[in-house]
This record gives sequence, C-alpha cells and structure tokens, in this order.
Amino acid sequence: MSDDRRRFTRIPFDAATYLQQDDWQVPVQLVDISLRGLLVMQPDGWEQQRSQQPFNAVIDLAEGSQIRMEVHLAHAEEGMLGFECDHIDLDSISHLRRLVALNLGDEELLERELGALI
Repeated sequence: MSDDRRRFTRIPFDAATYLQQDDWQVPVQLVDISLRGLLVMQPDGWEQQRSQQPFNAVIDLAEGSQIRMEVHLAHAEEGMLGFECDHIDLDSISHLRRLVALNLGDEELLERELGALI
C-alpha cells in the first residue's frame, strides 16, 4: 500500500450508491468511504472495459442530500472495486467532511486528512 492510502481513514458506511457513466448506471454495495475515494462490491455483470473511463459515484444520504464525486477505478480485487476521487463539488465535500468527522470523533485527525488532500 502506498503512503497516500494510509493517510485517509476509511469509514464503513451503508447507503444507496450508484456508479454512472454516460447513459449507463448500476447500483453498487458501498463498503467504505474516505476523503480520497470509496470501496464497493463488484456488481453482477461488471464489464472490465468500462473501467478504463471515469465514473460518477452518487451516494444518497438519509437527509435527502447526496455525495457526488467523479472517480476512476484505482484497483479491482477479490470482488471489490476501489475508486479514487478526481473531483468533488463543494456541497458533496461538506457532506463527506461531516460524515468523516462524526465517525472519526477527532477534529485534529480530520484536519490532518483534509490537509493531506490539498
């Protein structure tokens, strides 16, 4: 594992999650999320050729809002797909920051992880 991976705490999280690419969309089972990306279970019928292009990941949150990020496939192994975030909008990073803060319970650690993103 690279140092970059260890710098971001993975938060186990269960929410309705979708991967989108042009007019294609598939629901996926979210395993965990971090400020750097997300890990999902590989969906049935996964087409390897899709993995060469970027995706939009959409995570529905309980309060009716969403975390939306542009991602690319970083690794695929043992039925899991790891995606690294390329872009996230301000509303989504605010929701993600709150989610990570609630799960970390450590403001200093959160600030360190946010600093590592920049």
